[in-house]
Amino acid sequence: MYLANTEIRKAAKAANISLWEIALKLGISEPTMTRKMRCELSEEEKKKVLTIINELHTERLNAVVERMKEEGVVNK
Repeated sequence: MYLANTEIRKAAKAANISLWEIALKLGISEPTMTRKMRCELSEEEKKKVLTIINELHTERLNAVVERMKEEGVVNK
């Protein structure tokens, strides 16, 4: 069975980002995001979603680093 938007699905899974988080950033509901993922997105939409995934992943990594600094695990 073919799944549309495989690149997005793989990127989101690798970054541990849920579709609802992407939807929130796009300003749409989770069901709308799920429906959009059923058919291949345009290149412009793909780029936008991949950018959001990267931003969310970066935000999470930065939060972890900050927490580690606060706990003294890494130097400030």
